[in-house]
Amino acid sequence: MSERDPGPGETGGAGTEAERLDRIEALLAPAVTGLEEAGRRLRPAWRRVTRGEPRWPSTLAVLVAVVLQWLLPERLTIHPDWLLPGLETALLLVLVAADPFRIERASPLYRWTGLALIVLISTANGWSAVRLAVGLVRGIEGGDAGQLLVTGGGIWLTNIIAFALWYWESDRGGPVARARAVRRYPDFLFPQMATPQLAPEHWEPQFADYLYLSFTNATAFSPTDVMPLSRWAKLLMLLQSAVSLLTVVLVVARAVNILK
Repeated sequence: MSERDPGPGETGGAGTEAERLDRIEALLAPAVTGLEEAGRRLRPAWRRVTRGEPRWPSTLAVLVAVVLQWLLPERLTIHPDWLLPGLETALLLVLVAADPFRIERASPLYRWTGLALIVLISTANGWSAVRLAVGLVRGIEGGDAGQLLVTGGGIWLTNIIAFALWYWESDRGGPVARARAVRRYPDFLFPQMATPQLAPEHWEPQFADYLYLSFTNATAFSPTDVMPLSRWAKLLMLLQSAVSLLTVVLVVARAVNILK
């Protein structure tokens, strides 16, 4: 006797229907997987919820800035000269203790502590830059060309680190907000965002990218491959370029004059 599929009302209809659904699901599974993969690629990592970035790059940068401030001549620092570097170190220890490996702690107090640390670094370095500039204009700084270049270079490098921290802590609400994809629109447009097909699937901006942005802005005095989108980002880059240009011009001009 030939076999046939039972009708809707015949015995075995339910089992046969389940088998058909299983076959259809098996046939559609590759297509569904492909659509999910395409969806992930259409929505890059910097717009998805991801893990927080590693702690050590920003911590290392802050430590370098603190050491550079310790090495500055006492006449260029806020007295007592140990106060601001000591406070910066204390705040850094608090941040590391609260979130030691990856920056994932979502807390207003934690974020304000990080911002306070950046304010202290910027304030100390701004004071040193102003004191150096005034001293060069009045002729009371820059007796030795080598020492002047070392001092000016330390202030310039600290300025790069300080603005890198500002960019990193402010873009789309900071590293924790970026990891949680809280804000949709970026303040800085990196090349990997404009051309995601040329970037790894899991790429998203981290501290090293903002340090590169700060360095290129301090040397070219203008945006290079990273474009500021928001007004505050443009004004912050403008301020950094102005400070960097003033420091480099005064220091190099005075050093060349001494060498002559």
